[in-house]
Amino acid sequence: MAQRFAVIGLDHRHVYELTGYMIEAGMECAGYSPHTTDAGVLEGFQKRFPQIPAVADRDRLLDDPSIQLIVTAGVPCERAPLAIEAMRRGKDVLVDKPGITDFAQLAAVETAVAETGRIFSVCFSERFQTPSSQVALELIQAGAIGRVVQTIGLGPHRLNRKLRPDWFWDATTYGGILVDIASHQIDQFIVFTGSEKPQVVHASVEKYHVGNGFEDFGEVLLKSERARGYVRVDWFTPDGLPTWGDGRMTILGTEGTIELRKYIDIEGRPGTDHLFLSDAKGTRYIGCEGRPLTYFRALATDVRDRTATAMAQDHVFTVCRLALEAQAMAAS
Repeated sequence: MAQRFAVIGLDHRHVYELTGYMIEAGMECAGYSPHTTDAGVLEGFQKRFPQIPAVADRDRLLDDPSIQLIVTAGVPCERAPLAIEAMRRGKDVLVDKPGITDFAQLAAVETAVAETGRIFSVCFSERFQTPSSQVALELIQAGAIGRVVQTIGLGPHRLNRKLRPDWFWDATTYGGILVDIASHQIDQFIVFTGSEKPQVVHASVEKYHVGNGFEDFGEVLLKSERARGYVRVDWFTPDGLPTWGDGRMTILGTEGTIELRKYIDIEGRPGTDHLFLSDAKGTRYIGCEGRPLTYFRALATDVRDRTATAMAQDHVFTVCRLALEAQAMAAS
């Protein structure tokens, strides 16, 4: 019998990728709830997946015993409550980031996972949807740059003001810029450095330009028993850049350096997922675009076999906790 999932929460365009990748991983989408705060997202979903049936009553999806996984890209503050509801009704959950927007939600999700044994997975797309990040981790694990002692993660984003729904501008619904975006770089710091005890040393946010109290710049300084990390996120991607953001990751090792240009190499090679390696032998370019992604197929396997090959559950909670701590520190 084919594995099946359902989609509840069509409020962010990331739902397109989450749905498409889970189908590509071999799961069947049994249906979606058409409720949305953004009619454009719903329209885009229906155009991309005309074969998936709409189910007006979301309880039908939550109570269907043939459905093993709920996928959501709902309003950020509503993702954790939905996940808890789904887990307590026997479903695993794949959540768009941020999966958790406050400490009360984190505690409640941790309790639900402990009591139900279900999977709560957050898609940190800047790692899981970029083949260059996978190749970088393989190189690190093979010892290509020695011990990693620092990461510098840059996460610029385009504002697209006219396309944003009302909840996008309210920090109580999206969690703040560090919760919303910096979780990506926190996730990568932990994984690339192999850190077991990561901490937030410093965090700040600014409201430089967008207006109406919206946080448009943030930075985080991290440390662990092994390494240091710096994160910068912002909403200043210029309209002239032909992608939503020039996301970069620099990984400093004791014997070399890896730099990832994930989405564009400005004035350089076309395409995405550019990896630059420098070591004692010289410099090397590795084009990673088009290499198969592993996270979604691993998650489908975990749902079937009750394993944790896609991502350890403790790792999810650690990333969410650090992002919340950073946001709280910036606000203090």
